[in-house]
Amino acid sequence: MLSFSRARSQGRNTRPLTGGMDYLEPKRKTNVMGRVILVVSLTALCIVMLKHAPSFTSPTAFSRSEEGVTHVLVTGGAGYIGSHAALRLLKDSYRVTIVDNLSRGNLGAVKVLQGLFPEPGRLQFIYADLGDAKAVEKIFSENAFDAVMHFAAVAYVGESTLDPLKYYHNITSNTLVVLEAVARHKVKKLIYSSTCATYGEPEKMPIVEVTPQLPINPYGKAKKMAEDMILDFSKNSDMAVMILRYFNVIGSDPEGRLGEAPKPELREHGRISGACFDAARGVIPGLQVKGTDYKTGDGTCVRDYIDVTDLVDAHVKALEKAKPKNVGIYNVGTGKGRSVKEFVEACKKATGVDIKVDFLPRRPGDYAEVYSDPAKILRDLNWSARFTNLQQSLEVAWKWQKTHPHGYASS
Repeated sequence: MLSFSRARSQGRNTRPLTGGMDYLEPKRKTNVMGRVILVVSLTALCIVMLKHAPSFTSPTAFSRSEEGVTHVLVTGGAGYIGSHAALRLLKDSYRVTIVDNLSRGNLGAVKVLQGLFPEPGRLQFIYADLGDAKAVEKIFSENAFDAVMHFAAVAYVGESTLDPLKYYHNITSNTLVVLEAVARHKVKKLIYSSTCATYGEPEKMPIVEVTPQLPINPYGKAKKMAEDMILDFSKNSDMAVMILRYFNVIGSDPEGRLGEAPKPELREHGRISGACFDAARGVIPGLQVKGTDYKTGDGTCVRDYIDVTDLVDAHVKALEKAKPKNVGIYNVGTGKGRSVKEFVEACKKATGVDIKVDFLPRRPGDYAEVYSDPAKILRDLNWSARFTNLQQSLEVAWKWQKTHPHGYASS
């Protein structure tokens, strides 16, 4: 543009002024200076904006490793089991990051934890979907995780038979996304939340860790696929892996800070404990027991009911004992089976309500009898269930239900 101005002035046959300078030179200088000022201003503005962007902020406690502090990513940490696990980790002075999309979890549970542990660098919550690979990569890039406890999953047998693709996507596919991020960022430990549903309906009881895995519903199949991926990856990895296959979870935090609060629309698929409490509170007219013709003592299904406090204790012990290049697979249960009818009677006593019970045909995907042999986890991790009184566990959970009739929204 400057050369163009000079050409135009020469075309007009202008006369030089003092010093032989073209009379348009002062204007050219003004243009140059203006442009320099503009560029400098824009550059300064960009620097200010970049400094205020998240990636340019000073490192937080979560983004750097710290000697003596173990930073654990808890996926699904707003859910029933995940929130109780986060509580135990925080009590034991771990640094915790919860990732949850709140499709099944409760933000109220996270707020309880934040209120209990408000100190900087103790707990952070990230709203994200593990099916979003870019979001997961961002989370791992911006945080220095020492371990991952992977709880996040849809987990209802009945629902899995009605919508199997949801289960394969949410459990198997999402676990792959997490595993890929764990591998890229060289996370040292992975504790995977699996299930006894991977065994299906074994011919022999109790179930041991080498019992053939022959799942009979999409939930169990999706979990087994996720296990297989983890095991295949671990063969060429230095990562320490623990796979915990647990049984039917009941109970709640003994101090009444957390409890089970499933979404209302999922009541029909939920745990038997939730259904019992709903019936006791009059939310539903009665309890429906599906299947009375199984080959068990009283015709109803037999299950191994594990208290959530015991379950998270097993996870912490697994985290402590996990060793590089090793895989530990453990059943987490009491070693004792209780029938659905026994469970209902215990629930009636715990709530003090004579719950109405309707007996219906079997539910697709259910199996007759499942209970564990917890000998291996006792031997290797020195863990055994302590809260084995069914009625007492239900009494603790019922106390939370009564004080939270609308779940965490009642807080």
